[in-house]
Amino acid sequence: MSDARHPGPTAGAERATRPGRRPGQGETREVIVEAARSLFSERGYDGTTMRLVAATAQVDPALIYHYFGSKQQLFVASMEIPFDWATAFPALLGGPRDEIGERLVRLMLGAWEDPAIKPRFMGVVRSAATDPEAAAMVRRLLAEGPVLAMARAIGTPDGELRAMLAASHIMGVALLRYILRIEPLASADVETLARLIGPSVGAYLVMGGEQS
Repeated sequence: MSDARHPGPTAGAERATRPGRRPGQGETREVIVEAARSLFSERGYDGTTMRLVAATAQVDPALIYHYFGSKQQLFVASMEIPFDWATAFPALLGGPRDEIGERLVRLMLGAWEDPAIKPRFMGVVRSAATDPEAAAMVRRLLAEGPVLAMARAIGTPDGELRAMLAASHIMGVALLRYILRIEPLASADVETLARLIGPSVGAYLVMGGEQS
């Protein structure tokens, strides 16, 4: 994008990020995405500026506008969650019905523990309160994820409401554990948390709250 405020990239605008080697377009784009992902994770949407991303990625700010057009588009590109819920979903329904909640907690918190996914979750959650696109990403994550699909599959009354209640329970734990880092929740292992809160989460998803 070229305008008075954000001129398009010129020769020499792209700085080499490795000595003696000029990165290609694909590599430069990924360097920008990685820098943005780290900053959005730590600072949220409002606390991250395009100039700060450029400085972290060691590129000219004009390149970011060239590749992404706007801060919001950069946020969307860097926060996309690389998780296949459709593949994970069948495993949630398998096994004893009274352990559905534990399996869901284990899956969701396990995703938060994944170093490839955690910065994206943190960036989205930190930003959701102030940025409409981040809030929309959270809504899509919940609506298209395993919680709602599982509630529908097991045929619970008021399935969508039950699914959102289960999701809110797990999201609350994740907020306290990963964002606010409140102890002893922050240092508890995932298996302990699954065992302790799984029954409550499962109660939302099983008919009448009865787990049998």
